[in-house]
Amino acid sequence: MSLFGDEAISTADWRRWERWIVWCALLAVTALAWCYLFTMPMTGMSHGEMMSMDGKQGMAMPADPKRGMMVAELGAWTVGESVMMGLMWIVMMIGMMLPSAAPMVLMVARVSAGQRKKGARATSTTLFASGYVVVWSVFSVLATALQWGLERTDLLGASMSLKGGLVAGGVLIAAGLYQFSPLKDACLSLCRSPLAFVLNHWREGPRGALVMGMHHGVFCLGCCWALMLLLFVFGVMDLLWVALLALYVLVEKVVPGGRAFSRVSGVLAIAGGAYLALS
Repeated sequence: MSLFGDEAISTADWRRWERWIVWCALLAVTALAWCYLFTMPMTGMSHGEMMSMDGKQGMAMPADPKRGMMVAELGAWTVGESVMMGLMWIVMMIGMMLPSAAPMVLMVARVSAGQRKKGARATSTTLFASGYVVVWSVFSVLATALQWGLERTDLLGASMSLKGGLVAGGVLIAAGLYQFSPLKDACLSLCRSPLAFVLNHWREGPRGALVMGMHHGVFCLGCCWALMLLLFVFGVMDLLWVALLALYVLVEKVVPGGRAFSRVSGVLAIAGGAYLALS
């Protein structure tokens, strides 16, 4: 039985081709997400330019062209601005989290290849990845609501970072402490071991693929939600910190010794938070 029409391709070659297809798809989606963030179409202009807004304050301030950060005067959000801010969060989460999910997506693709070889109904890698994105999209909606609440209570400054060292320091300390929690350990272990996840959470069919992707997304969220809240400390739209956090998540999940790295970063976060709170 050939896998692609009349062309006979060995299982090893087929898997090699699938790996390339999956890698290219992941890289393309991630690149598109980062291109969106750097050009910031939600502002209607590229970073470094002025824009008008429909809020009470009326006008945004210039962005920092080096970091791609839009700095806006605070005001009431219109429906359109709320939607675009939510979209920004969703795209940002895709750009940050999808690279670290690549080993899991590749594992699903590999198992799916084996299913096709046996003539069984293969599990959709695309639906699995979609389920993963759904979870982070829900988080993005909640993060958007949190950003709105922080602005309404005047806790978020024009640079979209928390005002005052005490509040920002408290968030850093909380994130650092979470690095040592049993929940963090459990979620990170599953994120670092795609094979263990597949063995314990595998589901068949299209619906199963979507649900399985959502399960993995929940574990990933349990691992990283506190880290994502640090964007409110460093600046929600500061792309330098967005990139550094994305790199941190990738190292923590993929690189050997990631658990020790996680604990060291927890200590540093607690120390940095204490410094901010006391300064």
